Amino acid sequence: MRLHDVDEPLLLVREQIREALTGRAPASRLDDALLVAVELVTNAMRHTGSGPFGMDLDVYESTAVLWVHDGGKDITAVRPREPAAPSTELAEGGRGLHLVDALVRRWFVWPTEGGKAVVAELDLIAEGATASPALLRDSKL
Repeated sequence: MRLHDVDEPLLLVREQIREALTGRAPASRLDDALLVAVELVTNAMRHTGSGPFGMDLDVYESTAVLWVHDGGKDITAVRPREPAAPSTELAEGGRGLHLVDALVRRWFVWPTEGGKAVVAELDLIAEGATASPALLRDSKL
């Protein structure tokens, strides 16, 4: 899905993730996928000069792989911030990648010809559950 020069990329991302995963994942995992996608796209909007170029979603039997592409070249710049000292004030940012890390099987940064992609692998089935026939379809955005 192309995101560059889209007026409301977060709205588009939410719509596309919801469309691709409804009926393929329990509601709780759909919510997790939405949070991860929005966080990664928001990070590309805030922390790169290019903003997000696009997003791909590969859906397998029990896993979804989300790719958020941007023009940033520094793959070492994408990592969770160190926790700050305890404070009575809530920090405005810095926790997003910690949330991503908690919700996905794994995530990593992949260098690309035009920049990089932040990739997140999400389990679609709750631990101990088995896939239903509706979850066995493959899809790619």
